[in-house]
Amino acid sequence: MRIVFWLLLFLCNCLYAQTVIKGQISDTRSKVIVSASVSIYKKSSSAIIAYAITDSKGMFAITFVSPDPKVDVEVRCMGYETVSSAINNTTQTKNFILSEKSFVLKEVSVKAAPILQKGDTLRYLVNSFSKEQDRSIGDVLKRMPGIEVLPDGKILYQGKAINKYYIEGLDLLEGKYNLANDNLPYQEVSQVQILENHQPIKTLDSLQFSDRTALNIKLKNSYTFTGQARLGSGFGPLLWDANITPMLFSKKRQMLTTYQTNNTGDNVASQLKKVTIEDLLNQFENNSEKIDWLAVQQLANPKFSEKRWLDNSIHLLSSNYLQKLKKDYELRVNVSYLNDYQQQKGFTNTQFFTPSGTVALLEEKYNQFYYNSLQTNFTLQKNTTKNYFKNSLEFQGFWDSQRGNIVLNNEGLKQELSNEYFRFSNNLKSIFSLGKQKLVLFSYLGLNKTPQELRVNPGQFDGLLNENKPYDSVTQHTDLLTYYTNNTLSMIKAVKYFTLESKVGLQLENQKLNSDIATSTNSVLSPDFSNTLDWFRSKMYVDLQTQFKKANWRIELSTPINLHSYKIKDAPLQQLENVSQTTFEPRLTVNYDINSYWKINSSAGISNQFGTINQLHYGYILQNYRSIKRIDSPLPQSTIQNFNVAVSFRNPVKSLFFNSSYSNVQNENNLLYQSEVLANGAVAIEAIEQLNTRYSHNFSTRIGKYVSAIKSNLTLNSSFALQEFQQSINGNLVDIANQNLIFGSKIDTDLTEWLNLEYAGSWTFSNNKLEELKQPQVKQQNHVLNLNFNLKSKQYVGLKTEYVNTTLFNERNENVFADFIYRYTIQKKKIDFEMQVNNVFDTNNFKTINVNDFSYVATNFLLRPRQLLFKVRFSL
Repeated sequence: MRIVFWLLLFLCNCLYAQTVIKGQISDTRSKVIVSASVSIYKKSSSAIIAYAITDSKGMFAITFVSPDPKVDVEVRCMGYETVSSAINNTTQTKNFILSEKSFVLKEVSVKAAPILQKGDTLRYLVNSFSKEQDRSIGDVLKRMPGIEVLPDGKILYQGKAINKYYIEGLDLLEGKYNLANDNLPYQEVSQVQILENHQPIKTLDSLQFSDRTALNIKLKNSYTFTGQARLGSGFGPLLWDANITPMLFSKKRQMLTTYQTNNTGDNVASQLKKVTIEDLLNQFENNSEKIDWLAVQQLANPKFSEKRWLDNSIHLLSSNYLQKLKKDYELRVNVSYLNDYQQQKGFTNTQFFTPSGTVALLEEKYNQFYYNSLQTNFTLQKNTTKNYFKNSLEFQGFWDSQRGNIVLNNEGLKQELSNEYFRFSNNLKSIFSLGKQKLVLFSYLGLNKTPQELRVNPGQFDGLLNENKPYDSVTQHTDLLTYYTNNTLSMIKAVKYFTLESKVGLQLENQKLNSDIATSTNSVLSPDFSNTLDWFRSKMYVDLQTQFKKANWRIELSTPINLHSYKIKDAPLQQLENVSQTTFEPRLTVNYDINSYWKINSSAGISNQFGTINQLHYGYILQNYRSIKRIDSPLPQSTIQNFNVAVSFRNPVKSLFFNSSYSNVQNENNLLYQSEVLANGAVAIEAIEQLNTRYSHNFSTRIGKYVSAIKSNLTLNSSFALQEFQQSINGNLVDIANQNLIFGSKIDTDLTEWLNLEYAGSWTFSNNKLEELKQPQVKQQNHVLNLNFNLKSKQYVGLKTEYVNTTLFNERNENVFADFIYRYTIQKKKIDFEMQVNNVFDTNNFKTINVNDFSYVATNFLLRPRQLLFKVRFSL
């Protein structure tokens, strides 16, 4: 809390040093002048401090911070003489009178700025950032300064995930915006709008501020029918690639339907993932995330483009429709089906570092994954300045299975997993006026079922399961049934600069876990190897949330008081635990706009977390063939103290963006997990009751600059992460420290009118320390260099290269990849003919190293071979 005190003291000093200059601009006939620019400059310098534009009454007001005793004020307006004056750096009213001046305009060519700003909205002109090789709006977004597109498609603005993705102001896809990013032709888009401080609920817009950002796609036409159709085929082995995606956008309806299939390594399943921060938070809050109790031992995926290593055969069908109804209602229907088959081949060399020595494990793996899922969502919504109503009915069904074959110490091992999941849920939120207050009703109801079964042949953990005798097979069954509901009632009222929201709520969760382990020699083991767990959790809570907004300050204080109750029972194991606890979890957030360019925000809070059912089961569960786990201990509890501070800068006129953040998390736990690493590399995990603390420090920074004169985008970024904690390994308490340091750079520039260069590089340094024993540093490099030749007659040639380097124990592993693309475009008919040669050098193996808590895992991954692909693409 001392850090928060100094931060607030610093911000208060900034507030004290503020200067406000206001006044009116008029001409010699006392007529007010509209849209005159008033700028504050550093004394005897061209460095601008702040600026403003006069309103319809000729008034202006500028707030700024400067240590100088005097500053210069300059007033400009077309048709009038420029006036400048030196004034004292004190709050004052200063009026200006401008004299008319006529002059002859020279012939000029007007070019729109690539980024425009109006209030809290930034407008990126798509034509300023697009390249000839681009096809979708997602390709162009990657070049816009201040915007970052992660490998999974998630969009960040100034380092924070967006909370909404709109197309013409409508939320057609609700979090699954990769469907639009990957398929909407950029030629149909005029602007990408960034909506800062976006409050998605209109009736709360004037009551509750938001520090989140939304993205809106602005189309060129009010009625747009577009999309793409792509067909491709090739060999190495027989390949196919197809994508048919029609889209319709109008004022009253929107539609996006797609069918995609390929076996070329293009993971189109990522288009069905919800990636907005709002949807991810809702998924966590509503306990709707799928729990995988069991797993097949997998290979660590390489950290570069999936198209080089993903061996897939995928089919995706998705239909999304939004219709505006009468009385401002909207009906949205989203239905998606996925069928995917994937293979993995390779081997891993794992080294476990224990106080008594090192345990090595070599595994040759061949895995097969079968994914089948159906997702539906029906939403009725009304979002106006007076009322808000939204009800979503959702179903998710997963019918997944996995097969794993391992050669371990020259002996074969087979794994078979059935992994299913079903969820029904209904989400209701309604906001309406009650006098001068807003009444908010929220209710979530969910029902989940997770049946899973893992079979391993030959049997494992014979010392634990079969009296130290080898046996043929072991089978693990689990079945989890979950009922969860969360209901709240709150009232929101504005009092001058304050907005008060008082909330009461109730959460109920009932889960029933049934599991058992059976062996080929004994179908019924002792009760220690089964679970019949009845879990009931309730939380009653009250919360007073106070928001303060004045001038450049936005402060929010949340003071929830929670009454937790847990009733946990496993009758056959004679286990019973009742926990009742009241927690106070305050959180303070402070946002301060230093000026029109610089912003600072910070937060500090205390929270309490209790274990979930997969963190407390009294009987053993075989998680995978070499990990068996039980947690015969009290309910896990954690007290978390967190602090975060971030500084951001943006100058849309100069296309310069910068953000930097630091976070500190201290997690105090009542349980310590004890890992017993056996001689064959198997790990038995148990929990012991012992207080321990985990410390986490994270720092990141990023700067981006766009130079419109040469159409170049430059980006530099870095991050540092440190974790310190304790863990019991083979009965010894060990202090562990892991740290990662990453540097990155990116450049996209037009070297000539016909040659474009794209480069992205990253350097990663990983360290692991057990007690005072520091393990060798892992160094990883990844460099991507693309040369794009845009020739005459609408011909395009692309050379895409990638260099990957990993160093450990003075062993240097290098891989070089290259792809070649030739494309011919018939512009009038919007048809592309394309030839691709992927993995030109036929690099067939990649070695990567992952650093875990107390182990290194070196993975050799079998890559896709050289392949030749021919495609035809039509723009609809």
